[in-house]
Amino acid sequence: MLKKYLDKIRPAFEDNGKLHCFRSVFEGFESFLYVPNTTAKSGTHIHDSIDSKRIMSIVVIALLPALLFGMYNVGWQNYAAAGKLAEATFFEMFAYGFLAVLPKLLVSYIVGLGIEFAWAQMKGEEIQEGYLVSGILIPLIIPVNCPLWILALAVAFSVIFVKEIFGGTGMNIFNVALAARAFLFFSYPTEMSGDSVWVARDSILGLGNTLPDTFTQATPLALVSKNADAGCSLADMVTGFIPGSVGETSVIAIGIGALILLVTGVASWKTMLSVFVGGALTAMMFGALGSTPIPWYEHLFLGGFCFGAVFMATDPVTSARTETGKYIYGFLIGFMAIVVRVMNPGYPEGMMLAILFMNMFAPLIDYCVVQRNISARAKRSIKK
Repeated sequence: MLKKYLDKIRPAFEDNGKLHCFRSVFEGFESFLYVPNTTAKSGTHIHDSIDSKRIMSIVVIALLPALLFGMYNVGWQNYAAAGKLAEATFFEMFAYGFLAVLPKLLVSYIVGLGIEFAWAQMKGEEIQEGYLVSGILIPLIIPVNCPLWILALAVAFSVIFVKEIFGGTGMNIFNVALAARAFLFFSYPTEMSGDSVWVARDSILGLGNTLPDTFTQATPLALVSKNADAGCSLADMVTGFIPGSVGETSVIAIGIGALILLVTGVASWKTMLSVFVGGALTAMMFGALGSTPIPWYEHLFLGGFCFGAVFMATDPVTSARTETGKYIYGFLIGFMAIVVRVMNPGYPEGMMLAILFMNMFAPLIDYCVVQRNISARAKRSIKK
């Protein structure tokens, strides 16, 4: 029925239709719901029902476990801080977290998609689908207390100056979501770091508890950066019942998302695995030198390491694309993330900077791999 209705109103959005100025909006909505019914005229092309919108949809589905657990953890942290865990039900804690995170999701999508719609209309092009993933990623990698107006500024900055100005989806050099987080971190550091931004402090619609303005709660990584114990058990690190960015705390939820991405073939296991290998070996090295107070494996479970390795490093647009390059790219991300954590106490979380830095060098890595293959083939040809 919906398809018939879209077919019926399509003429109004064609070149001579009354609503032709909104053609890109209509086509973007239609292609999101259904596989396009047009194909290349040449017989030399390979056709597949999996297009970029379907890939983005799979990534969004893979992010849902982290999002849902993040909502619950927001409520759990609030009730735990108030000392009322025993009095709260699962529904109350989840509902509180849902109400706390929902405005951030709405702001992210409304601002980001609004800019993309306006940009597409201005250029007379189709609406691009890349922000479907960025729109959910950005709220997941920020503290729950980040003000909405600051989030809106970060989203606008990343969409305009990191994505659209380079040509849109598939043309950006840096990961859009991480660029938004970097904008927030360097422009409003007090809203993105410290001990007062990780636990929601206000009640919402009668749910949750109002905590004192002076309430603070350090993240495990913040404690580690002060050469102290992480302050939580390994079980808490894996399950995710620790303070942190909304979607980055639960290794189990992130692992479910990783499994979805790997089974569907959307993400590269080579990149994902090499990030963990690089991080593990580097953490072992610093552990042997006595430069970190926690075991090497805890570095992989804390902060945004798992989330970055699964959802950020594997971004097909900004990561290395050659098969050998994926190993190099991922390994260097893991290496650099731990180096930043251990050697820069002022910035305990190094994953964001590591991925953004390697985004710059991904094309160089691919170039070197390709040139090496060309040289090797040339030598083999000469020998023959």
